[in-house]
Amino acid sequence: MDLDALRTADFGLLDDAVEDWSAMVTDLAKLKEDARDGLKGAADKADWAGCNATVTKEFIGRTAAEFTDAHGQAESVRNILRDTRDELKGCHRRLGEALERGRRKKLTVVGHEGGFSVTADVPSEGRAGSGGATGEGAGEEKDRGGGGDRRGDIGALREEIQEILDRATEIDESAGTVLGAIADQSRLGFSDARYQDRDAAARAVREADELAVLARKKPEDLTVAEFDRLDAGLAKYGKDGLFAERFATRLGPRGTLEFWTGITDPSGSYALREGREGRFDDLQRHLSLTLAGASHSDSAAMADWKRDMIGLGETRIGGHGVGPMGFQVMSNLMRVGDYDDAFLTRYGTELMAAERGLTGNGENGNDIWEFGGASGTSHTLNHIGQDSGADPLTGFLKGLSRSPEAATSFLGQEYIAKDDPDNPFERDTDGDGHKGKVSLSTFQYLFEERQWPEEHDSHGDELHTGRNNLALALEAATTGHPAGEMPTADTPAHDARQAKLVESLVRSVAEDPSRLTGHGYMSDSVGQIAAEYMPDIHRGLHAGLSSDRTLFPVAGTAAHLGEQDLTRFLYTLGRNPEGYAAVNLGQHSYTTQLMQYHFEHPDAYVDDPAHSRADCLKDGIGEIARTAGQIQGTIGAGRAYEGEIEGGTQDADYNSVLETTSTWGGTAVGIGVGLATAPVVGPGGIVIGGVAGTAADEIIGAITDGSLKDSAGDVVYRNGRQFQDTADSTYRLVEEAARKAGENTGRRSPLIEATVASSAQDGFDSAATKVHDYLAGEGVPQQLDTDE
Repeated sequence: MDLDALRTADFGLLDDAVEDWSAMVTDLAKLKEDARDGLKGAADKADWAGCNATVTKEFIGRTAAEFTDAHGQAESVRNILRDTRDELKGCHRRLGEALERGRRKKLTVVGHEGGFSVTADVPSEGRAGSGGATGEGAGEEKDRGGGGDRRGDIGALREEIQEILDRATEIDESAGTVLGAIADQSRLGFSDARYQDRDAAARAVREADELAVLARKKPEDLTVAEFDRLDAGLAKYGKDGLFAERFATRLGPRGTLEFWTGITDPSGSYALREGREGRFDDLQRHLSLTLAGASHSDSAAMADWKRDMIGLGETRIGGHGVGPMGFQVMSNLMRVGDYDDAFLTRYGTELMAAERGLTGNGENGNDIWEFGGASGTSHTLNHIGQDSGADPLTGFLKGLSRSPEAATSFLGQEYIAKDDPDNPFERDTDGDGHKGKVSLSTFQYLFEERQWPEEHDSHGDELHTGRNNLALALEAATTGHPAGEMPTADTPAHDARQAKLVESLVRSVAEDPSRLTGHGYMSDSVGQIAAEYMPDIHRGLHAGLSSDRTLFPVAGTAAHLGEQDLTRFLYTLGRNPEGYAAVNLGQHSYTTQLMQYHFEHPDAYVDDPAHSRADCLKDGIGEIARTAGQIQGTIGAGRAYEGEIEGGTQDADYNSVLETTSTWGGTAVGIGVGLATAPVVGPGGIVIGGVAGTAADEIIGAITDGSLKDSAGDVVYRNGRQFQDTADSTYRLVEEAARKAGENTGRRSPLIEATVASSAQDGFDSAATKVHDYLAGEGVPQQLDTDE
């Protein structure tokens, strides 16, 4: 900023801009409120079906969110402009005051291209010996009496004016930088950047530049103090969008890979390994969060970063061409944070292409992912958990578990085509004893065929982090929300891609139960999936009746599941404590809320036009109870079988899980209800908000805290080794569900309450028969034969 520009500055246009942006902030605040409470609020309460449930409603939710981002971005721009204007006005005022003080001291300041000059204003007769000065150097001037030295005054004024101009330049340039960066964050729509003032945004950008310089240093030259500064800076600013984009792009994709490879290199800096290796996990988390935030930027620089990062996937990072590949390094920086869906999908596509090429479509094992292509390496890219990070799919799948849209896209992709000449996969698909080539989705390859690299912990025990992360990614892919969380009002209805994945999962486990029983640690996620697809499961077990759609309404796309596959699938889940608990609690939650829904809407289910409304309601509640009994009988048989094998120890494990799943109370009881017309139901048919104190909440609480007993006086579901005890618990809970549902709607029916246990018994008994038949007597508890 030159002197005359600041001295003669007219702030009228800047005042107008601040005023206009302030008005826009006010208007957008109102639009944001209308979109949230009006548009989206009405959408959440509406009765959605078909494409409206899966497309329109989700679009409305995203549109409402855009208004929130628009308001936030406008507010940030207004705040930055206002601060810039106020600070520049302060510089303008300070400059005027400095010039006035100089004038009183007979000093003249003249601006010119490239700077300014300060001279002494003295009579001409004294000028010859006075030694005037410019702004670029000290000057001196004798006073009129010839006795005073003016150099001090000239120098002081020059330095003061220069400091003011430097500050004004910094304000102006940093404002331009941060405003441009905010605008660049989102190519379409608005970014979620939020800043209360210009200084906050400027600090984020400045810190990003300084930390990127540190990270570009050779890791062996990085001091402990510099490591600490990097870690602290990423921890403080990592979630700041401007900082994240600036840091990532300044460091660059290769720089990012080289930085983490160098930090974790066992032959690298002794000082870091000796003094800070215990904090490598913190740095990994903070770096991951920063890169995840940066990935959401639409800036041109970040688009290049993402493209080039994927392009480095098969490049060896480090010296001598024996370091880890880019995919291995970057995947370990995906374990924390929410990465951009499009980036994850493209990354995953290229990662699987690399796997196909390097492993012969998976036929030759995955030794290639061992560091440097040789076993026995001590390089540990991962410091969050116990696995080394050698398998790039392990970290990548963890990242997918927090990004449902990307997980759905990735797992649903085709891994290999049937007619691929290098396809090694053959199966007997029609039962005629002859195998033929088959196409496989990425899910099928990873779940059924992949040879996962073996890893062991420090005690020599085998690790299963990769497969477990696959289960988490599958949970996100099928439910539409991050793994480990519960659905919310913003969770979209299940779409066709998600339903197809669930169909593939159920069919796969039914075809070969060892795919799950051999990896029991996956059962908690698979059980959660089953719980959130309870409407679809009920339809599958109740197939063939045209009334299913009104008895078990589903929002979005329903998964088409066959009774035989479902029986084998549920039985397999019942053999694992976490899987059993998820299905048990999910089923009772669904049953109770479904009963309450039909009590509230007695005309919803009509099984026979000639029947009265009361009869239709009784029949509908009876069918719900029957299907509940069938599900409980199926998972109960699986639990009983494990009890026969393992004895009381295994039964204690089941009870422990039931007693410690406190997260299933309150809001958790709304999972997977699928009631598209219920007034408290959100997208996907999920009951949202206000569920505490409902009939379902009371039922789930009774199961988890052991406050409800069966007819024999035993706590429900605490003696799963005895199949009949499970049956008694089921009958008691179904009766309780019917009673509480009737009470909560003010339409209690003693007749229905008196008959639901009998209906549940029919379902429970039929489950025993179907388990015996569909499993061909293999792996079935002896009690089922005795009961028959």
